[in-house]
Order: sequence, then structure tokens, then C-alpha cells
Amino acid sequence: MSRLVLRKRNRRQPLIDRRGLSAIAKMLLERPRATINSLSPTWQACIPLVALILLVSSTAAVAQDAPTVESLAATTDELRVGLDTLWVVLAGVLVFFMNAGFGMLETGFCRQKNAVNILSKNLIVFALSTIAYWFIGWGLMFSDGNPFFGTAAPFFLSGADNSPATGDAYEGVYSAISWAGVPLAAKFFFQLVFAGTAATIVSGAVAERIKFIDFMLFSLLLVGLAYPITGHMVWGGGLLGNAGFWDFAGSTVVHAVGGWAALMGAAILGPRLGKYNEDGTPNALPGHNMSIATLGCLILWLGWFGFNPGSTMGVGDGSAIAHIALTTNIAAAFGGVAATFTAWSLLGKPDLSMTINGILAGLVAITAPCAWVTAGAAAIIGLIGGILVVLAVGFFDRIRIDDPVGATSVHLVNGLWGTLAVGLFAKGPDGTLYGDGEGPLAGLFYGGGLTQFGIQLGGTLLCGLIITVLSTIFWYALKALMGIRVTAEEELVGLDIGEHGMEAYAGFVKDATGAPSGVYTTSSTSTGIAGNPN
Repeated sequence: MSRLVLRKRNRRQPLIDRRGLSAIAKMLLERPRATINSLSPTWQACIPLVALILLVSSTAAVAQDAPTVESLAATTDELRVGLDTLWVVLAGVLVFFMNAGFGMLETGFCRQKNAVNILSKNLIVFALSTIAYWFIGWGLMFSDGNPFFGTAAPFFLSGADNSPATGDAYEGVYSAISWAGVPLAAKFFFQLVFAGTAATIVSGAVAERIKFIDFMLFSLLLVGLAYPITGHMVWGGGLLGNAGFWDFAGSTVVHAVGGWAALMGAAILGPRLGKYNEDGTPNALPGHNMSIATLGCLILWLGWFGFNPGSTMGVGDGSAIAHIALTTNIAAAFGGVAATFTAWSLLGKPDLSMTINGILAGLVAITAPCAWVTAGAAAIIGLIGGILVVLAVGFFDRIRIDDPVGATSVHLVNGLWGTLAVGLFAKGPDGTLYGDGEGPLAGLFYGGGLTQFGIQLGGTLLCGLIITVLSTIFWYALKALMGIRVTAEEELVGLDIGEHGMEAYAGFVKDATGAPSGVYTTSSTSTGIAGNPN
């Protein structure tokens, strides 16, 4: 049918009868493009509309049941678990990223010739912590047991568990952490990154003279055995938690524990070559890269917003997370400023390394009380922490504890201070920050007397005693079996070459001898060394 004929028929009589439509449909099937082109523009415009009408009219309406209260509650619960899990995992990732911060900080604070060794320790320590904590650490820390360690499921996350069920609905062997309404894997991951942090603290204090293999073995022992024991006592339903000891995010459980282990390692290893003169006065052995040390501090500061707020292990209405982030940041700021001016007054110049450690001291100190103190109290806690860290660095130097990065001053001293600060500044369960059973008694400065302070003091000292004894046993056992310190020649040349056979800065200009103050060379092949403790 020609286009002219169609147009004439369109003028005389519209093709709306069934026979006409059938003819057009037949033509569309046989010659679709030619037929469409032969139609008038009006008919061509109608084709999509007809197709849409046919599609809609051919679709059967499916009736759906109206939502019930039960179905809405189930959906809401699923969304809550999903949101809480997302928050816990993201917070754990932030804490994991703190390994990069520790690596940068320690490397920058130490000398160029030991950079590879320090980076290697900070990289391998989390892998070792993962293995040790998965193998036995988690079970000892959180499975049901006695007041000192878990016994119900000591290995491989093997115990019965129906997380994310909470409260009376929970059925399993990890009842101490059943308050967190997230899957077991999320609970494990978040607690794992805390355990890894405790092991990483040790690295800086024993830097520049420890054998790599001994550090690896000690990390396994610390995370697999020592850390879970004190952790169970506080967070795992053990002795101290039941006695009213409170540590929200780990001033004692993580930082002081790592600090005690670091202190014993530094003491048993002895000071680095050239650190002390014959009269006992210390020499400065400055770090080689303050740029990456500063970067490390900023990474750690960032990671702490996972460390402290993430310890809620749930989102709730968000108010607790926001409050903890606020107190954490305020304490860090006041710690950094206080340390800067304290060092300035004592040394005559503002010392960047002290500013860095002051920020970290404020963060460590606020870790235990962050959820239970006001912003004003957090400022005081951070300020005191910044002053303490500067004084502690000088104190440990005077008693010949050589800590290249100040790990004991930051984590041990301020871990203790932060734990005690709970007993001084806790707001009390008056419903403004927390209610009954959700935190400590009111602190001394909020009308609570010394009751909570006494509990905090006794608890942190007991944890310190246990870690000190176990760490001493571990260090001396390793020393007797393998020796824990590199040779004097290796220490002089640098652990990068002696332990790893490589350099961090190959091709860069370096000191001709690499000898610190107090060390002298007698020839190109023989070395005379003063002050070697071994």
C-alpha cells in the first residue's frame, strides 16, 4: 500500500476498526521499518503510547500483605545490626591504620641505619598478633572462665555463640562481650587491633639493639598469653571488672600493659651504645627524620577516633560517639600544647619531639575516662598528661632506661595517669553522660570521694604486676636461649645491614662511621666500643 493511498484513507476514514488494526499489525510484523515509515506522523507518535498501554495492561497486579509490627521490628533490628557492624569494622580499620603511624613515628625518631629494622618490626607485629590472638588470645580473654583467664573456648574462636544476640537472648561462651550487638567476627576484629597495638608499643622502646627474631617471639607471647590475662580481668568478666574497675578503651588494658612490657624489655636489653657517658650522663641520639615522625603522630591522632569512639561497639543515637570524639580531641590538643611549653621552659627551645609525645600522652590519658568525663575534665587530663610525658622522659634517662621513642613515658606513665583520672573526674551515673551500671562511681572532684580512685589504683597496679612478672620471664627466657641483643659491631653498623642485609636509603650520603657519641673506631677493620652493657 503506497503512502499516498494511506494518506487519502486517513483523510476519508480513520483506521480505528479491528480489521484496519489487524492489517497494520500484519504489515508491522512483515515489514516493520517500511510500514512505520509509510504511516503519518500522528500514527508514528501513537506507536510508543500503544506499546506502553499494552505493557501496563498485561502486567498482573500482585497483592502484598500490609507490614505488621513484628515485620517492622525485625527489619529495624537488621538495620541496627548492620549499622553497628559497619561502625565497628570502620573503627577497627582506623585502629589498624595506627600501625602505619607507629611505623612512621618510630622510624623518624630513630637513626637512619635502623630504619628497615623498625619498619620490619612494625609491619610483622600485626601479622604475628593476628595469629597469636586468633589461636589462643581471644579465647583466654573473652571466653567464660575463672577470674584470671577464659577456659570455655581457648582456641580458634571455637566456642558456641549466637551473636549478634544480646542480653538474655545470648547463648554462647563469650558472655562478657555479649553486650555488643554485632557478629562475632566483628567483635574479634575490633579486639584484635587493640591487641596488636599493645605489641607495637614494645617496638619503640627496644629499638636499635634487639634481635629481630626475639622481638617476633616476644610479640607472640605477649599477645597470645600475657595481654589476654589482664584483658580478661578487666573486660572479659574477670576479677577487676567485677570489682568495679573501669577502663573504657584501654589506658591500662592496652597502653599501660604495652608500656610495662616495653619498660622491662628496655631495662633488660640495656642502653644503646654511646647513650651514656662514663659519669652516667645521657647523650642525645637524635632521630633522622622528623618529617615522618610528625606524619606518624598525625596518623595516630586520626586512628584514635576509631580507638576511643569505636569502643562503644555500636552507634545508638550517636551521642556517645560524638562526646567521646570531643573529649579525645580536646585531651590531645591540651597535651600537645602543655608538652610544648613544658619542654620550652626546661630546654630553652620548643622541642618538636616533645610536642609529638605530648599529643600522644593526652590521647593515652583520655583513653580510659573518655566516655565518662566532661570536655573540661578532658582538657585537664590532657594538660597533665603533656606535662608528665616531658618529665618522664627525663626521669627514665636519669635511671638509664634507654627508650629511643619515649614509649614508656607516653604509654606507661600516661596509661597509669588516665586510669587514675577515672577515679578523679568521672561525672557519675547521674544520667547526664551515663546511667547506673554504665560507668564508674563519681570521681573525687564530683563528690564521689576516693572509692573509685582506690579501685582504679589497685586495679592498674595489679595489671602492672602481672605483666611485669610475665614480661620479665619472657625476656630472660629469650635471653638465655637465644640472646636478645645484636652484637656491638652490628649495632654500630646498623641493624638494617646486620639483621636484614639492606638499607632504607640506599645511595644516600651518611655518616662515615655511623658512630654515636662514646663510640670510637681504632681502624677500618677493628672497632673499639665504649659503654657496651653486654
